[in-house]
Amino acid sequence: MINSSSSSSMTPNYTYLRTGDTIAKCLTLDKIIKTTGFTSKTLKGDMNMNRRDFIKTTLAAAAAAGGTLLGAPLLSAAPSANTERKVINKKMKILVLTGSPRKEGNSNTLASQFIRGAREAGHEISRFDAAFKEVHPCSACNHCGMDGPCVFQDDFSFVREHIIPADVVAFATPMYYFGISAQLKTVIDRFYAINGKIHVRKRAVLMMTYANTAASEAAPIISHYDVLLKYLGWEDAGQIIVPGVWPEGAVNNTKYTEAAYRLGKAI
Repeated sequence: MINSSSSSSMTPNYTYLRTGDTIAKCLTLDKIIKTTGFTSKTLKGDMNMNRRDFIKTTLAAAAAAGGTLLGAPLLSAAPSANTERKVINKKMKILVLTGSPRKEGNSNTLASQFIRGAREAGHEISRFDAAFKEVHPCSACNHCGMDGPCVFQDDFSFVREHIIPADVVAFATPMYYFGISAQLKTVIDRFYAINGKIHVRKRAVLMMTYANTAASEAAPIISHYDVLLKYLGWEDAGQIIVPGVWPEGAVNNTKYTEAAYRLGKAI
C-alpha cells in the first residue's frame, strides 16, 4: 500500500508503506522508521542512522516483506507477489465496487484508472457504481439464511451474479465521517445473502480517498477492510490510500492515478 499525507510546511511529510503485516512510517528521509504499532511485526532502527543507511534499510526490509511501490517491486531482486502466485498470465474476473455519489469523484477516478490497467492486462472487468443503483439496505429478516435468495429484488442481483465467480474484488470509496460511504456499505451488508458462496479464496483491493491528511483518520476504514477480508478468507492484493483530496478532480494529475493504473495492470 502506498499512503502519503502532507500538511503545512511546518510539519514533515509522511509516507506509509504497507507490506503484509509490516507498516513502516517514514518521518522524512533524514530519520529512520517510526513504527505505527498496528502489528507486532514492525521495523525498528536507530534514529541517528544516516540518510543512505535509512533508504537502504527501509527498502530492503519492505522488499523482504513483499512490498511494492507504485505497483513495482521496491527492489528488483525481490520477487513480486504476482510472480509468487503465478497468476500473471491468467485472465481473471474482477469486480469493481464503487461508493462515490460523484461520477467524476476522486475515488471513482482511481477505480477507472485501476480498470484501465486491468483491461490492458487482459482481465475481464465488471463495475458496479453503488451510488447510481437501487440497492435496499439489509433488513435483517434472515429470509436468505445467509446463503439464499434475498427478499429484495433490486440491482444487487448484478453484484450477486459477478462477485461469486470473481477472482478479485476491488473496493473504491471516499471517506465519509471516517467510514466508507453509505452507498458502498449498503452493498457490503447485502453480502449476507451470499455469505456461503463468497467464503472462497479471492483477492481484494482497497482504493480510498479523503480530505484530511492524518493517517490515523484513515485507520478505521483500513481496519474494516482488513477484518472483512479476514472473515471472508480473502487476500489483500493492494491498497491505495489518498489523503488531502476534497474537490472533485483533486486526485487528477497526481501520482495516485498512476498508482491505481499500475496496480490494475499488475494485479
